[in-house]
Amino acid sequence: MSFWIKLLRRSRKNNSHVRLPEHVHKAIPASSSVGGDASPSRNDGREDERVPWMKQQLANCSDIVFREFKIKAGYRCTLIYIRSTVDQTTIQDVILRGLLDYSGSEDNGLIRYLFDDQAISVSEIKIVTETSEALKTVLSFGIVLMIEGESRIMTFPSASSLSTRAIEEAPNESVIRGPREAFNESLDTSLSLVRRRLKSKNLKTEELNLGSETNTRFVIAYIEGICKPELVQEIKRRLSYLEIDAVLGSSTLEETIEDSPYSPFPQIEYTERPDIVSASLLEGRVGIIVDGTPSAILAPVTLPMLLQTSEDYFQRYIAATWIRWIRYLFLFVSLLLPSLYIAITTFHPEMIPYKLLMTIAAAREIVPFPAFVEAFIMELSFEALREASIRIPKSIGQAVSIIGALIIGTAAVQAGIVSAAMVIIVSLTGIASFMIPHFDLGLSIRLLRFPIMALASMLGLFGITCGLIILYIHLLNLKSLGVPYLYPFTPLVKADLNDTLVRAPWWAMRNRPEALTRNEQRLKKNPRGWVKQKED
Repeated sequence: MSFWIKLLRRSRKNNSHVRLPEHVHKAIPASSSVGGDASPSRNDGREDERVPWMKQQLANCSDIVFREFKIKAGYRCTLIYIRSTVDQTTIQDVILRGLLDYSGSEDNGLIRYLFDDQAISVSEIKIVTETSEALKTVLSFGIVLMIEGESRIMTFPSASSLSTRAIEEAPNESVIRGPREAFNESLDTSLSLVRRRLKSKNLKTEELNLGSETNTRFVIAYIEGICKPELVQEIKRRLSYLEIDAVLGSSTLEETIEDSPYSPFPQIEYTERPDIVSASLLEGRVGIIVDGTPSAILAPVTLPMLLQTSEDYFQRYIAATWIRWIRYLFLFVSLLLPSLYIAITTFHPEMIPYKLLMTIAAAREIVPFPAFVEAFIMELSFEALREASIRIPKSIGQAVSIIGALIIGTAAVQAGIVSAAMVIIVSLTGIASFMIPHFDLGLSIRLLRFPIMALASMLGLFGITCGLIILYIHLLNLKSLGVPYLYPFTPLVKADLNDTLVRAPWWAMRNRPEALTRNEQRLKKNPRGWVKQKED
C-alpha cells in the first residue's frame, strides 16, 4: 500500500492522474488527504459516490433538484435543494454567480476560495463532512453544494423561503389592554418575538431535533441566572427518552415530560402569547417552542398560574384582584352547581326555602326522570353543542350554537323532558366554565363534573364532600417538574401569596416565586421611594 501512496504523491506533483486500486481507496479516510494537505484533493475519487447516494436516498421525490454544472477551473459541482422551499434569488444571484465568476486555474484554488475564504456572500454557511448531515440540511429546506473530489460539503441552512402566516392577534387569548401579537408556525419568527421583549445576553435558547421522520426543530428557552440549572437538565433528561418517528406539535413533548400522565389536570401550560412566555421566563420557568406549532409550552406550572391571564398585569391591580376572585368563585360553580342541585333536591329539600321548593316541585312534576338523569342529559347536550360550534364553519358556528341551545332547551321544557330550573342550572354552569382562562383546565373541570354528579345522586351532600376530599388529596400529590401543584397554598409560602388570590401592585412584588428560582430578588429598591423623599 505504501508504494501506491508514494506513487499518488509523485503524480500530484506532476499534475498527472493515477487511479488507485479499490483496497487503497478503502484504506484512505474520506476526511483526510493522502498528500497531507489541509483540504483533500478534488480527484480523490471516493467522494464521487456521494451524489448517487443522495439521489438514491431522495429517489421518487419530484421536488428535489440536483443541479449539476461545471465551472472554468474544471470542477464539477452539484447543488441539491427542494424547489418549492428555497429562495431562487439566493441560488441564481449569489451561489451560482459566486461559483461561475471564479476565474482561478491553480490546483485547489476553488477549494480555498470557497472553504477557506468563504467568498460566497450568504448569511450562514456551514461546512460538514458527513453526507447524512447534508441530507438533513436538504430536508430542512437548506441548500447543499458538493464539489467532485472534495470531502467537505458546503451547506446553506438559512436559504429557506417558506411562506409563513403573518403575526396576528391570539384568537384564543384575546385581551382588551395589552399586546396583540401572537406566535405563528415559524420557529424563528416566534423566537424573535420573545427576543424582542427580552434583550438580554442571559436569554439562552438551545435548539434540538426530534422525530426520525419529521426531524422537528424545537428550542428550549430559559434565562441563565434566574432559571434553576437542574430544571433545564431535568427537562432534557426526560426528552432524551423520546424516540419517535414524528413530532407534529408541542403536545407530544408535553405528554412526555409531565409528571402524572393519568391525571386529568394539565401539568404543562401552553400559550400563544410571547408576552406570557417572556414573563414566565423572568419567573424562572422554562419555555419550549416547537417549529410548526403556534403555541409555546411552559413548565413548571401550578393551579393558581392557570387561573391568571396576561390582562391581569395590564389592568389596575384592584380590578385585576376582583376579577381573580370571580374566577375562583365560578371555578367552583362550574364544578359543583349541578351536583349541589341534584343533592339538595333529592336528599335535602328542607334546605330550600318553601316558596322556591314549591316552584321547583311544580316544574319537575311532569318530568319523568330523576334529577341526576335530567342533569346528565342536559350537560351532555350542552357539551355536544359546544363541540359542534367548534367543528362547523365559523360563519355559521355561533348561530348554530346559540339557536340550537335556545330551541333544544325550550322544546325540552315544553315536552316535559327537563325542568326549567335544570335549564337555568346548566346554563349558569356553562357560562362559569367559559370564565376559566386555560382551556385544558376548563376541560378537566367539565370532565370531573360528571363523577361528582354521580356521587351527589347516590349520597347527597356527603357524596359531594367525599368527591372533593378525593380531589383535594389528588391535587396535594400532584407535581409539575417537582413543584407542588397547589403552590403557594400548600406548602404555604406567605411571600408568594401576593400574586395568587390577589394581584399585588408591581412595586409590591419585589421577589420572584421561591419555588421556581434561586435569584428571588426582582426589584433592587422600593420604586415608591420617591414618596418619602418628597415628604422630607
